[in-house]
Amino acid sequence: MFKKILIANRGEIACRVIKTARKMGIKTVAVYSDADRNALHVSMADEAVHIGPPPANQSYIVMEKILDAIKQTGAEAVHPGYGFLSENPKFAEALEKIGVAFIGPPVGAIQAMGDKITSKKLAKEAGVSTVPGYMGLIADADEAVKISGEIGYPVMIKASAGGGGKGMRIAWNDEEAREGFQSSKNEAAASFGDDRIFIEKFITQPRHIEIQVLGDKHGNCLWLNERECSIQRRNQKVIEEAPSPFLDAETRKAMGEQSVALAQAVDYCSAGTVEFIVDGDRNFYFLEMNTRLQVEHPVTELITGIDLVEQMIRVAYGEKLAMTQDDIGINGWAIESRLYAEDPYRNFLPSIGRLTRYRPPAEVADGTHAVRNDTGVYEGGEISMYYDPMIAKLCSWAPDRDGAIAVMRHALDEFEVEGIGHNLPFLSAVMDHPRFVSGNISTAFIEEEYPEGFEGAELPDGVLKQLAAGASAMHRVSEIRAARVSGRMDNHEREVGEDFVLSLGGKDFVVKVDADREGSTVVFDDGTSLRVSSDWKPGEGLAKLDISGEPVTAKVEQITGGFRMRHRGADLKVIIRTPRLFELSKYMIEKVPPDTSRLLLCPMPGLVVSVAVAEGEEVQEGQVLCTVEAMKMENVLRAEKKCVIAKINAGAGDNLAVDEVIMEFE
Repeated sequence: MFKKILIANRGEIACRVIKTARKMGIKTVAVYSDADRNALHVSMADEAVHIGPPPANQSYIVMEKILDAIKQTGAEAVHPGYGFLSENPKFAEALEKIGVAFIGPPVGAIQAMGDKITSKKLAKEAGVSTVPGYMGLIADADEAVKISGEIGYPVMIKASAGGGGKGMRIAWNDEEAREGFQSSKNEAAASFGDDRIFIEKFITQPRHIEIQVLGDKHGNCLWLNERECSIQRRNQKVIEEAPSPFLDAETRKAMGEQSVALAQAVDYCSAGTVEFIVDGDRNFYFLEMNTRLQVEHPVTELITGIDLVEQMIRVAYGEKLAMTQDDIGINGWAIESRLYAEDPYRNFLPSIGRLTRYRPPAEVADGTHAVRNDTGVYEGGEISMYYDPMIAKLCSWAPDRDGAIAVMRHALDEFEVEGIGHNLPFLSAVMDHPRFVSGNISTAFIEEEYPEGFEGAELPDGVLKQLAAGASAMHRVSEIRAARVSGRMDNHEREVGEDFVLSLGGKDFVVKVDADREGSTVVFDDGTSLRVSSDWKPGEGLAKLDISGEPVTAKVEQITGGFRMRHRGADLKVIIRTPRLFELSKYMIEKVPPDTSRLLLCPMPGLVVSVAVAEGEEVQEGQVLCTVEAMKMENVLRAEKKCVIAKINAGAGDNLAVDEVIMEFE
């Protein structure tokens, strides 16, 4: 077996590979840019080599720097992770020339299947059902518009070397096809160093289901069931699960066998994924083959018990697969939630900064449930603008789907992240969404269920009542503590008071709190009561409450007049008053937020790529004003209404903070 491998990647996937290598007794080498000098993968590895400035095209995807790191450390093999150089045949060839093993498929397979245009042609020749589209090279935007019209709108414009949602656009008309072609081309060039584009028919209401394959160098190839990846935003997967709640055994077998046939057609070995689009009648169409480890591979590992990274290493070393197709089963259900540094309340725009608090739930694995968290960050670390916004991949497992959802809900409740915008509230809201719970999903789920963006979940009245009871009990604990610290009390807890009015979620709850040493009984004005017990102490950010026998976990922050409570996708301001103060509060004047309608504010920290207008110019509704790039994604900012540009405060090449003024309108 290899004695030392280099991981040509960063973040959570580098940490993930290091864990398996350590388990196998293999030493590891990390590479890092200036931005990652203090990253988790660097501290986890046995050795680390600096490879350059923060931008990936000056560090992580510069082959010469990776090859130099290999020479410096004497690594015998390289695991590329995903993204960066993972599907670059020139990199695999370069390793072959210097006698270093590539922990991935052979060069020929990467060339044949890693290129989406070539893979489509090969799939069609192999008899695999494919989506209608144009597989040739597209010269310019005019040709893209012509081809799109011939295929029939809507169409998907995709980067040939793409992945992770980069370089992808959906066009519903000529104008969107023209604009999407150029944006996809730009993103593809920046992310992959390859700006080739192809176009295919976009199937409405589709499900995105993929098959995991695993092959060795001795002609053996297996399919390891499917993953449902239909919960996507901007073509980027957010929640995945295995198996799919939609497939039946017959369709699963057909997809698996076609995937293996396609892999064997190119002498594939190592782990790979064949992606399909599946319609409502379970007709499936080949999309692409990813000749690498997928981000969502943990859910497959959880239902099969197979460590895919270990298998990749063993295959690269020349070992035969130790299992056959008959050994592959489905044990339980697994779900993965991708935690991103993206603010759901700002249309999921990227967020950067320091993780002032990062406390994932405890990992566990037994016969009843499992929680797994693959991450590459730590409390106090920085989230950079230069790389993918993923913070962690939180996975749950249980014997069935309902159980896996319940485990995920609880794990998300306990996951504490502060200091940056993140999508934890959204992930929690999806877990409670009736459509997700039923399994009736498609790739349009987010667009259809949150057409105006995510503004927080609306909690049922019963849950609001539970939170009101919990907040009442915690408020009394806080008041007693404050009184004791200030010297106002000497064990006369009655002086704190028992009657309160709580305002949260648009509702007011009149309560009486009867406290004792074991907890509090909160009596509501309708005569009902809830018993609250907890070991929560003032200042703690996580409140684990038992409310009449039901566990309720909420993130808690003390604010003036009460608490900020976050629970199951809702972000609530809980104001707690005495009955007298509640009556007086009705006469308070509400503070009006400032008017920013005449300003174009930068929606996220990022780089201004271009400014499309000039001072004094009259623009129309929907007209492009400028383009801002953040975390490898281009964001086009448009005029919301007809107006005149009064002043431009930023130009191409400027790095802006969130809410910094880009331009002003008359």
